Amino acid sequence: MFIAIGFMVLGGILGYLFRKREFRNISKIITLLIWILLFILGLEVGGNPEILSGLTNIGMEALMITLAAVLGSAMAALLLWKHINKKRKGFHEK
Repeated sequence: MFIAIGFMVLGGILGYLFRKREFRNISKIITLLIWILLFILGLEVGGNPEILSGLTNIGMEALMITLAAVLGSAMAALLLWKHINKKRKGFHEK
């Protein structure tokens, strides 16, 4: 855990030091590294029998959490939209 945090801090420091320098293909490199990390994660999940046996339970829980998050976000956006339009309507009437 400390190694991961150390790499994050080191990356932040290096990013700060080289912030004015332009790296041309950095987005392609980052994308490639993310794909490699996802592949390795898939290998780990596929090789772990405990995760594979509980995949249906994990999938259902993930689905429920996702649905709750989407519904909650939509409701919050609707309430915010109504609140903004109510203020806007009152502003134009004055």
